[in-house]
Amino acid sequence: MSKTLVAYFSASGVTAKLAKSLAQVTGADLHEIQPAEPYSSADLDWTNKKSRSSVEMNDPSYRPAIGNQVADMEQYDTVFVGFPIWWYVAPTIINTFLESYDFSGKTVIPFATSGGSGMGDTDRVLKGCCSRDTRWKQGRRFGSVKAADLKSWVDGLGL
Repeated sequence: MSKTLVAYFSASGVTAKLAKSLAQVTGADLHEIQPAEPYSSADLDWTNKKSRSSVEMNDPSYRPAIGNQVADMEQYDTVFVGFPIWWYVAPTIINTFLESYDFSGKTVIPFATSGGSGMGDTDRVLKGCCSRDTRWKQGRRFGSVKAADLKSWVDGLGL
């Protein structure tokens, strides 16, 4: 029997809301990716070039520490990974998450929230964080979305 996980990082609560809805629609388990050091409002000030998020995103090799783990990743066949779009890609904590587990033979599906920015290079960058035999599905960005639209998207993935 196939088992699904929705793992997500949310800075403002928008991605959390979408992830919870997606988990409900798919019957998946839910896991919040929590940074070891929580982000403050000042850390998230993208207009400040010295803010934590700006510094992290300007260094593609930066990997923020994660403060929690998925208890038993081996049990999951499909993993949805959610995040807000920062600088046209996923926040670097998502790279940390993907590099922390072996996704060999698993299907990974990114989903993102953004007020207007597209996915940019997100798929290419994140796919590189996984093993070669990870089954990668192209990511999708969402604004506001209804549960029925999420279900339609998931049904169209051919899982």
